[in-house]
Amino acid sequence: MADPDQTDLGAGRDEVQFRFRDDEAVGVAQVTVDAFLEQTEAQAVRIEPGDDARALLPHLPRIRLVEVNFPTFGDGRGYSAARLLREHGYTGELRAVGDVLVDQIAHMRRCGFDSFAPERPLDPADVEAAFARWPQVYQPAADDRVPIWQLRHG
Repeated sequence: MADPDQTDLGAGRDEVQFRFRDDEAVGVAQVTVDAFLEQTEAQAVRIEPGDDARALLPHLPRIRLVEVNFPTFGDGRGYSAARLLREHGYTGELRAVGDVLVDQIAHMRRCGFDSFAPERPLDPADVEAAFARWPQVYQPAADDRVPIWQLRHG
């Protein structure tokens, strides 16, 4: 019998391995963008490659969770969707699911992802090392890190 807490939506198990939020976790987003737009009570949505995240902008206040599916590590469209949502004021949970690799996780954090449900579990020590690898950044992003040029020149 399948474990109801381990729903498979086509990107592996949707078990959150890392979460950088203090609020209560939302389960999984079982609604696609198209289905979400047809509903008035859905509070979670899953963005697939090719979905236009801009369609969600008028609905940001009611969304508690946005999952962004990375079916392959080379598909970077999810980075753009995350940054777009954060730049337009989305403050809810933004979860990367699917083929999330340790060498991408720090960049995903900079784009605004704050939880991760990788298809294959990542080694926590490797993730910690990935976050510590570059103590300075060169451009502003969706996170609150200050670019090095701004630190130098005030």
